[in-house]
Amino acid sequence: MSGLPDARTCPGLGEASDLKFPLGAKFREPLTEARFQQLFGDAEQESDLLSEPRWSRLCRQWRRLPGACSGPGAWRLLLARLPPLRWLPHYRWRAWLLGDAVAGVTVGIVHVPQGMAFALLTSVPPVFGLYTSFFPVLIYTLLGTGRHLSTGTFAVLSLMTGSAVERLVPEPLGGNLSEIEREQLDVQRVGAAAALAFGSGALMLGMFALQLGVLSTFLSEPVVKALTSGAALHVLVSQLPSLLGLPLPRQIGCFALFKTLAAVLTALPRSSPAELTISALSLALLVPVKELNVRFRDKLPTPIPGEIVMVLLASVLCFTSSLDTRYNVQIVGLLPGGFPQPRLPNLAELPRILVDSLPIALVAFAVSASLASIYADKYSYTIDSNQELLAHGVSNLISSLFSCFPNSATLATTSLLVDAGGNTQLAGLFSCIVVLSVLLWLGPFFYYLPKAVLACINISSMRQMFFQMQELPQLWRISRMDFAVWMVTWVAVVILSVDLGLAIGVVFSMMTVICRTQRVQCLALGLAEGTELYRPLRESHKLRKVPGLCILSYPAPLYFGTRGQFRRTLEQHLGLGEGGKEAPKTDGPPDAVAEPVRVVVLDCSGLTFADVAGAREVVQLASRCRDAGIHLLLAQCNASVLGTLTQAGLLNRVTPEQLFVSVQDAAAHALERLETTGPKTCTVWV
Repeated sequence: MSGLPDARTCPGLGEASDLKFPLGAKFREPLTEARFQQLFGDAEQESDLLSEPRWSRLCRQWRRLPGACSGPGAWRLLLARLPPLRWLPHYRWRAWLLGDAVAGVTVGIVHVPQGMAFALLTSVPPVFGLYTSFFPVLIYTLLGTGRHLSTGTFAVLSLMTGSAVERLVPEPLGGNLSEIEREQLDVQRVGAAAALAFGSGALMLGMFALQLGVLSTFLSEPVVKALTSGAALHVLVSQLPSLLGLPLPRQIGCFALFKTLAAVLTALPRSSPAELTISALSLALLVPVKELNVRFRDKLPTPIPGEIVMVLLASVLCFTSSLDTRYNVQIVGLLPGGFPQPRLPNLAELPRILVDSLPIALVAFAVSASLASIYADKYSYTIDSNQELLAHGVSNLISSLFSCFPNSATLATTSLLVDAGGNTQLAGLFSCIVVLSVLLWLGPFFYYLPKAVLACINISSMRQMFFQMQELPQLWRISRMDFAVWMVTWVAVVILSVDLGLAIGVVFSMMTVICRTQRVQCLALGLAEGTELYRPLRESHKLRKVPGLCILSYPAPLYFGTRGQFRRTLEQHLGLGEGGKEAPKTDGPPDAVAEPVRVVVLDCSGLTFADVAGAREVVQLASRCRDAGIHLLLAQCNASVLGTLTQAGLLNRVTPEQLFVSVQDAAAHALERLETTGPKTCTVWV
C-alpha cells in the first residue's frame, strides 16, 4: 500500500503542469534535489559558484573595495560608526528632551557618590571614580547604540580591577606608610588600573576588527547573572573592614572571601564605634530609600536620590562634629579640581596585565551587550553588537589616557535612567554635565565625606544583584540544566574568584550544550492517518509503519562527538551488526517479528551541520547499506550539510536520485520501490 493516496496515479516526468504548481496540484511525483533545482533553482549558476576557485572570489571581492571607498560608501560607513547621525535628525525634541534631561541629571547625581565608592573598591583614590564617570559616558554617547544604556563605574569590574591592582602593586608589609609613600603607592596603582583599562579596550577593539560581537552569546544569561550575584557577595564582604573602621589589607586570589571574613572576625574587637555608627545610620537610610524607589517607581516623578542625600548629611555631620580628628574617622579628603594630564599607560606592563584584561573585557562586553539587548527588545529597536564592541573598546582605551579604570554599562544606573524617563543617549550628556560641575567647582564640598558612607553605597547598590537569586525557583522549573549552570558558576565565583568563576561557568555551560547533543535519540517515524505528516512512532498508536521501510530522523549535529552514537543507533534500527546483518530494532509489540529493512529514509532536517568525521560516517553508512542490500535515501539536507557530504564522497556511494527535498517525497519513492521490487506490502498499525 502506498504511503500517499493513489501514488501511482501521480503525473509522470513529462507532465510538468503539476510540477510547476505543486501546491495547487493534488498529486505529484517525488522530487529529488536535482529535479527541484531544475524546476525552481538556478543549478547552473550554483555549480559555477561552487567550482569557482577561492582566489577568484577573493579577487572579485577586492575589486569591490574601491566602490566602498566612494562618497556614498564613506557616508554609509560614517552613519554606521557614529549612531547620533542616525537618531539625532529624528529626535523628538518636545517629547523627549525633558525626560532625557531629568534622567541624565538624576543618573549624574548618583554617579558622583557611586563613582567615588567604586574607586575605593578599585584601590585608587575617589577622584578617579569621577573621571571614570565622565569620560566613558561621553564617549559612549557618541558611539553606542543602546538608547537606554548608562555606562560608567561597575561594581563587578571594580572588584576584578581592584584584585588585579592589589596583586600588581601590593602594599608593603608593615602598612605604616608616610604621606609621601602613600601618594607614590596611589600613583602606581592608578597607573596599573589605567593600564588594565587600556588593555581591555585594546582587546575589545581587536574583537571588533575581527567582527567577534557574536562572542557575547557564549556568556549565557545564567552565567552572567550568577557571575554578578556571586561578585556582589565579594563586594559585600570586601567592604566590611571599611564599615567597621578596620585597617585590614585586602585579600586577593582564591578563597579571598573566606580569608577576609576570618580577618574581620579576628579584628572585630578593634572596630571603630564611630564608623560603625555611621555605617549603621547610612544603611538605615539607603536601604529603605532603594526599596521605596522600586515599590513606587510608577508613582514617583523621579527616583529619590538617597545616595546624594546621605553624602550631604554625612559630610555636614562629620564637619560640624570633627569626627575625623576626634574619632579618627577616615574621610575622602581633597578632590583635585579639573582633569588629569593625559598620558599613555606604561606599555611595558601590558604583557603582565593582559591575563587580567581579557576577563575584564569579556565581562564588560557581556554585561553591556545583555543589558542593551534587554532594553532594545523592550522598546522595539535594535543594537549592533559589533558597534557595541567599538564603543566600549574606544571608551576604555581613550579614558585610560585620563587615568580611568575599566568601565562598562551598569545595572543600577541603567535601571535608574529608564525609571527617570530617559529616551536616548542624549541623557548621557546631562549626566556628564553633573559630574563635570563636581570636578570643576563642587569637589571641596566632599572633603569631609566619611569613607564608611562610600562603603555603604557600594553595598546598597548590590541590591539588584542579590535579588537575582529569587529567579532560581523559576529557573529550576524551566530548565534544570540552566539551573545547574547558574549554581556551578555562582559557587565557583564565591569560593574561588570572579575570574576563575567566569572561566568555569563558560566551560561548564559549553559542556552542557555538548552533552545535550550527545544524548539525542534517533527517532523512527510513521505516517499519520489521513495526512502526509510523519511523526515519531512512540507519540501515537495511530501511525502507519510499512514492513521493510524504516524512516529515521536524527535531530542533532553530526560531528566527531556524536558520530559514535549515530553509528550505534542506526545499527540498532537497521540491524547492521559487526558480524553481518542482524534483526533490526522494532518499535512495536515485544513479540512482533521484525521484517528485514529493505529501504531506509534518513531525515536530515534536524542535522544542522556535519564535520569531516560526521560526513565520513554517513559515507560509511551508505557503503554498509549497499553491501547489506538496503536502499538508502536522504531527505531534506540543508545546503551546508549536503555540500560537506558531497565533498566527503557521498555521491560515490549513492546517486543524485537518492537525495530528496522532503521526507514525504522520499517515503513516496520508497513505497513505490517496495511495491515494484517485492511482494505487495501490508500496513502495520503500531
